[in-house]
Amino acid sequence: MSLVVVGTVAFDEIETPFGKAERIVGGAATYASLAASYFASDIQVVSVVGDDFPTPVLEDMKNRGINLDGLQVKEGEKSFFWAGRYHDNMNKRDTLDTQLNVLADFDPVLPDSYKNAEFVMLGNLTPSVQMRVIEQLETRPKLIAMDTMNFWMDIAMEELKAVIAKIDMLIINDEEARQLSGEYSLVNAAEKIMAMGPKTLAIKKGEHGALLFQGDEIFFAPALPLAEVFDPTGAGDTFAGGMMGYIAKTGDTSFENLKRAIIYGSAMASFCVEKFGIERMTELDETAIRERLQRFVNLVRFDV
Repeated sequence: MSLVVVGTVAFDEIETPFGKAERIVGGAATYASLAASYFASDIQVVSVVGDDFPTPVLEDMKNRGINLDGLQVKEGEKSFFWAGRYHDNMNKRDTLDTQLNVLADFDPVLPDSYKNAEFVMLGNLTPSVQMRVIEQLETRPKLIAMDTMNFWMDIAMEELKAVIAKIDMLIINDEEARQLSGEYSLVNAAEKIMAMGPKTLAIKKGEHGALLFQGDEIFFAPALPLAEVFDPTGAGDTFAGGMMGYIAKTGDTSFENLKRAIIYGSAMASFCVEKFGIERMTELDETAIRERLQRFVNLVRFDV
């Protein structure tokens, strides 16, 4: 089944306690579509880049079954660029530079072949851009998932709430859930957020795993303890992409399947942080993913 992934395809410059990587490929749509490509067979990207973006990277994405018909290439313009430095605990980071470039006036255009997608993943972008994508869909997808951040809550809360009212699943971190709801308890926060429209809420808690809420149901997905985390950039997008890729593969939106999907997303995110940028996400195979999933099963399996 088809999965539309909307988000940035960009350049990053990352500095962590383990080193520095300059001008590497990043972006929410890049991470999410790569993660999804290990499960779903029809992934359709909506994004924009400048003519400075490396053609070999785009060709590799195509070879992985990622459809780039919805990727705009702006001649004579530069791609979105972000630079950041992570603190020693890797949980906090400072933004050193943000250059919107082609993203400043991005108007997403869905090719006709995208407009009847069964699944949609709206990456973290301006709420108006996310709404523009929804408005171009000709049929109601089986599931629309969305990521956002506190920045949009600060400057565009009403626009953000309008988009949230039209989606099925919201994917945010614990800090964002608290800000959006005004509640410190994540259980109370989830109740308030789901009352805004989405039937399902996934709350990312970084190294402490993720929570999945739907109605009165709650599921906890652990994070895999890792000896070293080299680069957390894109882990959240990889989590969302892995989760949505699995959902698109199975076509099943039941809560039981969403529980499995969140584990698949967590497994993919655990790969992402092992190297800088998208490097780790381009070298996986079925065996590695299956073994990683088994580690998650072993992490929580017990008898009473």
